[in-house]
Amino acid sequence: MVFVGMDHGTTGVSFTILGDGAEHFKIGREDLSAGRVSALEELKERVSLDDIRLMAITYAMGDAITTIKPIERVKNRGIISIGGAGKVTGGGTAVYSEIEKSGIPTVLIPGLHRNTPCLDERFRAAYSHHASPEKVSICYNAYLETGWENMIVSDISSNTVTMLIEDGKITGAMDACLGAMGIIHGPLDLEMLRKIDDGEKTANECFSHAGAVKVAGIETRVSRAKDELLSMYLDGDRRAELALETMLMTIAMEIWGLAGISSRVDGIVLTGSVGSMVEPFDFYGKLRENVEDIAEVRRIDATSGSMGSAQIARDIHGGSRNILGIEVEI
Repeated sequence: MVFVGMDHGTTGVSFTILGDGAEHFKIGREDLSAGRVSALEELKERVSLDDIRLMAITYAMGDAITTIKPIERVKNRGIISIGGAGKVTGGGTAVYSEIEKSGIPTVLIPGLHRNTPCLDERFRAAYSHHASPEKVSICYNAYLETGWENMIVSDISSNTVTMLIEDGKITGAMDACLGAMGIIHGPLDLEMLRKIDDGEKTANECFSHAGAVKVAGIETRVSRAKDELLSMYLDGDRRAELALETMLMTIAMEIWGLAGISSRVDGIVLTGSVGSMVEPFDFYGKLRENVEDIAEVRRIDATSGSMGSAQIARDIHGGSRNILGIEVEI
């Protein structure tokens, strides 16, 4: 028996094949958007599609669904809109269509938004959207890895999203456009809002240049931004150092803020390509120092999104009908 998990991320689409062991692979956004790579063909090279008992996938914002449900019951790929801040860029759409037509038993994981029942009603009142679907998968992987019922999980990569889990349920989250910076994305400040109002930039253009790249003055492809930032840092560029330190500050603020509204925090989990990074810049170590007074801090691998999706597929197949407070409709 094999289970597959998919993480539709900013820089590409990642897969985990979970059987006796776990195998991870990632397809870059540019290759997918250009049609140079087929996700199903990549899967076939690693596993027989007939052996896949269930696949769990994430797609875009996931803001039109509130339960985990079979892909054939989902309308419009589970999203409200493909435009605006966080718009869909094409690569993940091709993968979704491939999987939808494949006949592989597949469920779609929802994002966290104002209609998600398990979220605290104050979060639902305050924000329309809280986290994209792969963050649910990341939280599930963190939950299984640590056993913590009450924790804060921060996924730090192209963007930063931090989630609050209480009594084994996701009750809150801060989306990428609200609080902390990532490498690419970040909160929209006054200057950006003015540029949008004046027609100088779109919301997505501002959102996609509001992270560390803004501080470092980086203008490059999304897939190259982290490497360029770290290269600048290694060259002793003060702008890159300031960008990383600023990211750290905003994330620490976000984690401390969520800790402040929680009655109990058993631990803090850091993940993502930056959150788990120790070289050449010890982001994990520096952030841990900033938040370890709250609770124990642990790091999980950057493959936690696709791994968590595969674990969700496995456990749904095994009979689970609730994932961290999110109902399974199957």
